[in-house]
Amino acid sequence: MRILVTGSSGRVGSRAVSHLLSRGDRVRGLDLLPSGRSAAGYDEIVSTLDDEEVAIEAMAEIDVVLHLGAYMSWSPADRPRMFQANVESTRILLDAAAAASVSRFVFASSGEVYPENAPVNLPINESHPLQPNSAYGLTKLLGEELVRFHQRSGTMQTVILRFSHTQDAAELLDETSFFSGPRFFLRPRVRQQRDFGNDEIAELLQAADPGEPSHILARNESGRPFQMHITETRDMVQGLMLALDHADAVGGTFNLGATDPVEFETLVHKMSAVTGYPIVTVDLPGPGVYYQTSNQKIRKQLGFKPQWTIDRMLGEAALARQTAQVK
Repeated sequence: MRILVTGSSGRVGSRAVSHLLSRGDRVRGLDLLPSGRSAAGYDEIVSTLDDEEVAIEAMAEIDVVLHLGAYMSWSPADRPRMFQANVESTRILLDAAAAASVSRFVFASSGEVYPENAPVNLPINESHPLQPNSAYGLTKLLGEELVRFHQRSGTMQTVILRFSHTQDAAELLDETSFFSGPRFFLRPRVRQQRDFGNDEIAELLQAADPGEPSHILARNESGRPFQMHITETRDMVQGLMLALDHADAVGGTFNLGATDPVEFETLVHKMSAVTGYPIVTVDLPGPGVYYQTSNQKIRKQLGFKPQWTIDRMLGEAALARQTAQVK
């Protein structure tokens, strides 16, 4: 099979490319950043995703598209770029794929198409109201509508996967990680909030600094610890392969992620036992992050079997941290 992977240099995309090559597929990557990959059966185009001529070139002799490329930001200043990268690029790629008679188009959407911070009911399944409360979630919902339009038009088979938050296990205890740093370590969280322009929150966090590196246990204004899904990249790739190959995936929309949500209070204490860092508890304004998303549909319909529990991820993260410290 000949497969185009957009976002081929990203966390999920690079793992997907490696898996596809290992099983004998021919793969073309399309990403703004070069992968540095040199392998039989692989070629890549380095470009933005919103160039119509490049999209036409990229679709040449392609059977299936995995559209993973996207731009994520919570900064209001980045919204124009985000809509261009996530909405207009998706339109251009879909049109080029349809014109090239691509057989299947798999679209990586996001759980942020739901109001994750204010769910109507839990667990969140695929029939939950689509009411994004982030600009990123809105761009993904608009991308879904473009995909559904092509499915209705009968131009090609489509699959929509609503991604859980995804991380490599090894980065879970990495203070420099884009995601784990601000989520589980106090000082990276302060820097993130300052970058976002949330000076009031940054000052609240800064005031809690004990004068040494520390973990943060984030709670809402009522003292409820955060809870969310964190899914290992290799489990996400398993789900992608099912969307790519499974006959029952066609026309479907599936939540893709870990079965169980992560309770931050439990996890942060386990992290602290590894790092030796103290835990600082901070009650943040607002309802906070607290949700559970159901993956029952993809498990029952496509046979998805996630392998990476949060404890298994933490074990790999502890080993990676120990190795880095030795170096």
